[in-house]
Amino acid sequence: MPLTRTLATLSTTTAALITLTLTLTLSGSGLAHADDPDPSGAPPGSTTTSPPPDVDSHSPGLKLADGATLAPAKVLDIKSVVEDLSGDERRVDTNQDVTFALQAEVLFPKDSAKLNPGAKSRIQAIADEIKAQNATNVRVFGFTDDLGTYAHGLTLSKKRAEAVHDALAAALGSQEQELTFAVRGYSEDYPIADNSSEEGRKKNRRVEVSFPRGERGTGDQS
Repeated sequence: MPLTRTLATLSTTTAALITLTLTLTLSGSGLAHADDPDPSGAPPGSTTTSPPPDVDSHSPGLKLADGATLAPAKVLDIKSVVEDLSGDERRVDTNQDVTFALQAEVLFPKDSAKLNPGAKSRIQAIADEIKAQNATNVRVFGFTDDLGTYAHGLTLSKKRAEAVHDALAAALGSQEQELTFAVRGYSEDYPIADNSSEEGRKKNRRVEVSFPRGERGTGDQS
């Protein structure tokens, strides 16, 4: 995927440095949890960040106005979001991580943590990508909508995450022994859509599998 990194010019009244690279096929909104220090709304431990670039504030190429100073540099991770036509599966790639989000309806019967027969092929595709990226750390997180009690959602989301983990482990075979898994359920926390509509609740009922991309430096970076 071609990427472009651009250094913006600075205005005479406000010095601001932005390194912005964005390739976006389709994006969804993320809502931050009240107790979540990460404004992206991602569950703890599910994202990584890139260090900001070193910039020489005395470089003549910056052409700062008299008395102007540089604001702290920030890096926005490159993001590509691809969702299949049915909306049942969503893949998000950043320059750090790969995340698969599978809607609960395509994996499980209603209010169940028993995998559907058709779930195997979808989970196998994720296992193949884990192998291609040579990942050693994999996160499997379950989520529900806000219907029902929080406690019930917490139990169901954890059981669903565990079921996907077990299927992933089987699909990975002997390589599973080289991996470290984090398996968690978050109930209705960290929604990616509005729970006020069934369309939004459907997106929020999901299991996400994420892992660092190319962790050993030999993974497929295309």
